[in-house]
Amino acid sequence: MLHNDNGVSRRSVLKVAGASVATAAGSGLAAAKPDDTVEVNVGFKSERGRGAALDKADETVREFNSIDVVTIRAAKKAATALESNPNIRYVEENGTMHALAQDLPWGVDRVDAEVAHDNGDTGSGADIAIIDTGIDSDHEDLQANLGEGEAFVTCDTGGGCRFGAKPASNTCNQSWDDDNDHGTHCAGTANAVDNDLGVVGVSTEATLHAVKVLDKCGSGSNSDIAAGIEWTADQGYDVASMSLGGDPSSAVQDAVQYAADQGVFLVAAAGNDGECTDCVGHPAAYDEVMAVSSTNDSDELSSFSSQGPEVEIAAPGSDVYSTVATDGGYDTFSGTSMACPHVAGVAGLLMANGNTREEVRQQIKDTAEDIGLGDNESGAGLLDAAAALGYDSSDN
Repeated sequence: MLHNDNGVSRRSVLKVAGASVATAAGSGLAAAKPDDTVEVNVGFKSERGRGAALDKADETVREFNSIDVVTIRAAKKAATALESNPNIRYVEENGTMHALAQDLPWGVDRVDAEVAHDNGDTGSGADIAIIDTGIDSDHEDLQANLGEGEAFVTCDTGGGCRFGAKPASNTCNQSWDDDNDHGTHCAGTANAVDNDLGVVGVSTEATLHAVKVLDKCGSGSNSDIAAGIEWTADQGYDVASMSLGGDPSSAVQDAVQYAADQGVFLVAAAGNDGECTDCVGHPAAYDEVMAVSSTNDSDELSSFSSQGPEVEIAAPGSDVYSTVATDGGYDTFSGTSMACPHVAGVAGLLMANGNTREEVRQQIKDTAEDIGLGDNESGAGLLDAAAALGYDSSDN
């Protein structure tokens, strides 16, 4: 995975050369031999630490603009030696995260977003970043709401994926175009245009920004994802919707903290590891991020939804009908990935009215509907867009 970051030596186009390269798709850092090449994220405390990391690098994969992290490739023994340097905060394997969806659209109605629309709340003026597989740049239900985009992996609709997954049937008109369908599906739920075509989003007139950090197979490195979060914050966008997850990453956590400090409201899918009681994935589990679980049309917890004390809100995630990139069409998906953009859309509605990220987070929780699920299952309850905006939807 790759892409064009701004600045000198920001991102080299690198390919895995031989079985000795240890990544999350291979043997892993711990299993690598001392002379094996590994790809790691290095968090540093000072310029001296940054220099030490770059000195150890055989290749520099990425230098970040705003967070104190570099991604390098180096021999394992050189990378691990950095851990004892007092100017280094951490050295971690550059693992991967994945789109959280299943092969499987009522949610907008269930959270009473149409009540907000009827009262003139459409999200106009807010900026929602979909940090995902990209967004279909010419979709009839999204194009009017599309703003800028950036890609940290390549758009490529050719070839196939492992385990039989197929890329989207789409054209890469933009570097950030969607070659998977997942990001476009999330974008439609968050902010599809109210235009009598296809579907309508939770918000309808916010500006969508495609931040492509996952490839055609739905995977992206932690470095790519951290870079996408950092870029979102540097643009001054209001909302970051992250329907992706995986194991903890200090680089991603650094980026999350930076974005939160810049005032970005961050929301992420809790994960699809149900049934469990304490299995929320990352970045959803980080304190700065609102973790979203999934419900079905009977107001039950979706069977696939992860649970845990980090869950703050639930939203519809089973059998959600939304936009996809393939043939500029529509499809039904299920997953906490589908629940997450419902919350992103409500956040867009609230931030368009001048609320801060902290106010948005609290308002969403304070106005959630109690549907009888436990705290670990739904947090404060089920998302209620109308109530969050101060409208009475009890007769809806």
